[in-house]
Amino acid sequence: MIQPTTLAGQHVELVPLSVDHIDDLVLAVRDGNLWQLWYTSIPCPERMEREVERRLALQAACSMLPFTVIDRPRGRVVGMTTFMNIEVAGPRVEIGSTWYAKSVQRTALNTEAKLLLLTHAFDHLDCLAVEFRTHFFNHQSRRAIERIGAKLDGVLRSQLRMADGTLRDTCVYSIIASEWPTVRSHLLWKLQQQNF
Repeated sequence: MIQPTTLAGQHVELVPLSVDHIDDLVLAVRDGNLWQLWYTSIPCPERMEREVERRLALQAACSMLPFTVIDRPRGRVVGMTTFMNIEVAGPRVEIGSTWYAKSVQRTALNTEAKLLLLTHAFDHLDCLAVEFRTHFFNHQSRRAIERIGAKLDGVLRSQLRMADGTLRDTCVYSIIASEWPTVRSHLLWKLQQQNF
């Protein structure tokens, strides 16, 4: 279940994260100065190497499968995403620790990336459910999660202490296996609309 893999579509390619991607990830995170968002944990350029090493260590511990996100038509690195909090017994995974360069946010790239990840989780890993978590105040992320068809399971109050000392209320969303066919049809339709 934890094996690194490449997932590719027309707009995006998700490749196993590598230390070779660090310089390109630094360029990507500067597109929008993403680390300045107080309600999320996106690495600043100076900490990118440490973040890549952290994710690769979690992969070695079988609790994360990290990907580098590549804008396929342009052949450039634009972010990171992961399968995380992997429960082999379920199986269940969380799609998270995702960030994209500002220039590709709200494009077909994200829709297709989620379609590829969900297809892999449900059709290849046979997951019972896929979870998404985000900060209560990350309204852009919450809307994006809801647009793909995930449902709000609840809010974990004061679930995490942020780097600035504030407490994060975490919104937990999921898609369960019985919902996947409908969600897949929805994402395919969205992708077709975005292609026009």
